[in-house]
Amino acid sequence: MNKRRCEPAVPTSAPPPRTPMHAVARWCILPLVKTSITPNHITHLRLLTGIGAAVAFGVGNYFWSAWGGAIFFISTMLDRADGELARVANRATPGGHWYDLACDMIVNVLVFLGIGVGLREQMGWWGPVMGGVAGLSVGVTFLIVFRLHALGTHPSTAFKLPIYFDLDDSLFLVSFCAWLKGLLPLLVASAIAAPLFLIIVLWRSRQVATQAGSNPVPCTTSPRREQIPGSNAV
Repeated sequence: MNKRRCEPAVPTSAPPPRTPMHAVARWCILPLVKTSITPNHITHLRLLTGIGAAVAFGVGNYFWSAWGGAIFFISTMLDRADGELARVANRATPGGHWYDLACDMIVNVLVFLGIGVGLREQMGWWGPVMGGVAGLSVGVTFLIVFRLHALGTHPSTAFKLPIYFDLDDSLFLVSFCAWLKGLLPLLVASAIAAPLFLIIVLWRSRQVATQAGSNPVPCTTSPRREQIPGSNAV
């Protein structure tokens, strides 16, 4: 009886996962490495689930908020899974990387807006206003992250984050707050912390831009994924 030789699950050229959540995502995508499923397919699903979570949060009752938390947890894991599939399957391209960042910005902005709208009965107009402040701050922060990537600097390096920690890991708190009926304090804290963090990001990005000089370089720290329609990536 012939026995097939076992192949390594992860190519030796694949870089190690950055955080424990990335490690979990990598384990989940290993069965997809040799299939026709692409990283962009996962990003499409990440975008759709993120929008679905925002809509669920916007309904405003615990049942839908709990479901919103579950859907957003899945969406946040998919955000890690697309990049891990790209790295493990060697399908990383700049076009896919920018598409991933754009979807992250859209989802996170909409989720905070949805939380604010969902809390309108408890907070009155302050709910949507705080959701808008947090969402707008997150959106502008992502635009600065785009610029850092264009300068060839990964945010974890620019902001000197602890090893094995990614800024996006904090978004898992949204799901737990939804399950534990803590969206109101989360929204208040986010409406205060997000603008303050934006100020820090602006200050740090200016330092990075000054160090990089007047000639930005293409991002080579984490280019990702196959070409998307209309992209010039290869």
